[in-house]
Amino acid sequence: MLELLTPPPADPLWDLAAAFGADTRPERLNLVLGVYRDDSGVTPVMRAVREAEIRLAEGSASKEYRGLSGNLAYNRAMVSLVLGTDGSEVDGRAAAVQTVAGTGALRLLADLVRQTRPGATVWISDPAYVNHRPIMESAGLTVRTYRWSDPEGRADLPGMLRDLREARRDDVVLLQGCCHNPTGVDPSPEAWEALADLAERRGWVPFVDLAYHGLGDGLDADLRPTRMLASRVPEMLVAVSCSKNFGLYSDRTGCAIVLGRSRQALRHAETSLQNIARTLYSMPPEHGAAVVTAVLEDPGLRSAWRAELDAMRSRITDNRSDLAGRLRALGHSVAAQTLARQKGMFSTMPLTPDQMRRLREEFAVYGTASGRINIAGVSAHRIPYLAESVAAVLGAGRMAGAAAAAARLDAVGAAATG
Repeated sequence: MLELLTPPPADPLWDLAAAFGADTRPERLNLVLGVYRDDSGVTPVMRAVREAEIRLAEGSASKEYRGLSGNLAYNRAMVSLVLGTDGSEVDGRAAAVQTVAGTGALRLLADLVRQTRPGATVWISDPAYVNHRPIMESAGLTVRTYRWSDPEGRADLPGMLRDLREARRDDVVLLQGCCHNPTGVDPSPEAWEALADLAERRGWVPFVDLAYHGLGDGLDADLRPTRMLASRVPEMLVAVSCSKNFGLYSDRTGCAIVLGRSRQALRHAETSLQNIARTLYSMPPEHGAAVVTAVLEDPGLRSAWRAELDAMRSRITDNRSDLAGRLRALGHSVAAQTLARQKGMFSTMPLTPDQMRRLREEFAVYGTASGRINIAGVSAHRIPYLAESVAAVLGAGRMAGAAAAAARLDAVGAAATG
């Protein structure tokens, strides 16, 4: 049987991560994978998470099966966090199931679309998160794209609206709720309203992917577009990840939320999601959901978590500002201006695949071929080296940038051997 397999395509991100792991140069920078690192280069366990884990360990709760929907208290907490429970009209219109991270939520909801709208097309942004298309196509869905950003690095609202006017009533439009991956480009509040207007007129269903809320403009500001859409459309799908804003990467903690017109429709949707989960993994792991629930239900832990999340966001913003400022000083004002507009963990540099290859081979700076780098993964003291390396491959002003980068590379090497 195995001899019949043809070589499958390798995952480009994990291939780059493996290449980084084999690189022995002391100056190397891993800006590929979407993980937050502190200034010492470590992905920390958040203090509120650690305290919640201690309390859970001391409580020694049973490890009995939770059921196909997972931790129900966690599901309620997720709906409350994402949609708000301030008496708005979305209350009572949502059903949720716990999932294996945000990826699991995307797949469960994709399968739900396939069951309920077998002829639907799922529209994803161009460019999109690298896993969006494979997940949707693996669920048997047709995928089309809509424009996301213009050459100047701004949200391309006219292009979005032109493309999405072709979306039919039974189609689904996948929108990243904030901190777009890979571009870091988010629509303005007015652009979000225009997208909601179009969804109402055309009848397509928004499918919101929330993976980075809290790391852009702040938790409430980052969730505002999702809450606005929920208040305006009759049906909506939301995939939520707790990997980034709770630091629960390896605990695989997520949630699939469905908004519907009636409680009966929501009960049917929840049962369908349960049945889909049953065939994929039966039920999700408990630990991460228990941690998130403990944090969100305790006022002290919730306040501490939000303060730490704000500190992470501030550090990401400072990194981006510093990199943009240094690129501007090196004579690359257009690249700096594009970078400065972006939000969240990722930035897309105005570099070609060949320039990204040079960045990797000549300067040991690892990003994706599309130009995406994880701005949250670099220590502050490494930003000068990153800026000089980028300047060296940008073209104009290349010699000055290359000389500065080479000098800094020598300094790093000397420190490592000394």
